[in-house]
Amino acid sequence: MIVHSPPRVRSRARPHRGLLGTLLDPIDRLAETIYSVLILLTFTLAFRLFKLHDAPGAPISSEYVHELLSAAFGAILAWGLIDGVVHALMELFQRGERHRLLRQVQAAESEQASIEVIAEELDYVLEPITGEDERHTLYRGVYAQLRTSRPRPVGFKREDFTGALGCVIVAVVAVLPSLLPLVLLRGNPALALRISNIVSFVVLFSAGYSWGRHTGGDPWKTGLLLVGAGAVTVAIAIALGG
Repeated sequence: MIVHSPPRVRSRARPHRGLLGTLLDPIDRLAETIYSVLILLTFTLAFRLFKLHDAPGAPISSEYVHELLSAAFGAILAWGLIDGVVHALMELFQRGERHRLLRQVQAAESEQASIEVIAEELDYVLEPITGEDERHTLYRGVYAQLRTSRPRPVGFKREDFTGALGCVIVAVVAVLPSLLPLVLLRGNPALALRISNIVSFVVLFSAGYSWGRHTGGDPWKTGLLLVGAGAVTVAIAIALGG
């Protein structure tokens, strides 16, 4: 089952650290990794539930494992493509929002009305960390820049499509370590699935740890939180007979 990710704020600062660093910002890469691994876990757990439950001790043919690999990889590839399209559309939407703000600021009847428009856009971000006077000074500076600015094209840009490509690459690369046991241990599907799930949890923890470091949170708590989410998924599957 493919679940669309919720809208997320995308940072415009994209550090140039290797190929993926030029395509996606760190949070987008980590989010893509987490969603991709969770999708794979739903496949491996469902496979245990439907293929191993009826005859736990019976041998399972390599065709079944191949079926799992094909279905999981196809779903993850589809997920990457869908999220890539969403990424490009979100970039287009954000440029449209900035264009709308510029039009509203320049069409306002007075400077105060323009500042109020700017405040409506930025207060929810700045109010918790700034005072009223500081925000007013900042908004006046923003107004000074916007009142003479010219609208820029809102259409798709090259970066939108390279970012979409990055979504596909990350979605696939993130699950390769978890798929490897299914390829190497086809003769023992039960063991292959267990190792694959363990590797998936390790990847989830690594992604959570990196997320915590990047956002200034507690890396260990964030990593363990993601592992806990995966463990809950496993517990639900076991309770259902997996």
